[in-house]
Amino acid sequence: MTTYTQEASTQELERAWLEEAIGLATRSVANGGGPFGALIAKDGEIVALGNNQVTANLDPTAHAEVSAIRAACQKLGTFSLEGCVLVTSCEPCPMCLSSALWARVDRIVFAADRDDAAVAGFDDRKFYDLFEKCPESAWPMKVVRLDLDNRTAPFDAWLAKADRVDY
Repeated sequence: MTTYTQEASTQELERAWLEEAIGLATRSVANGGGPFGALIAKDGEIVALGNNQVTANLDPTAHAEVSAIRAACQKLGTFSLEGCVLVTSCEPCPMCLSSALWARVDRIVFAADRDDAAVAGFDDRKFYDLFEKCPESAWPMKVVRLDLDNRTAPFDAWLAKADRVDY
């Protein structure tokens, strides 16, 4: 019974964090950034937030997940995010997944997937194809998709934005 209750409360917490990440992504679009948001949580608390700043910073590595990882490492004073969860509005691209591996996060939770991103013009499938040869069972962390009704809200905002800078 304790395991079920703990598992249920963890899932509720992750859903709440995922709603926060989706909100970050949607606000990022309104503020001139890309439609991606992420956060790092540890011990039930949000440690750091990140949103996509690729065009704002002229930095192709300034994805939401990388921004959140950088901020969490600075706040926690370490390069290792063991014990942390990366929660992101969209399935991490291969660069962000690799960054999470280097940072040693324990778990990744996301809402929208690579196909949702492709519909909005963010088609990274050629990069994913390079990694398909490695089965998930070989990965050192658990990667989980939670299906939320508003998972594509950041992409909808992006597609509706007339002055967006496509990249």
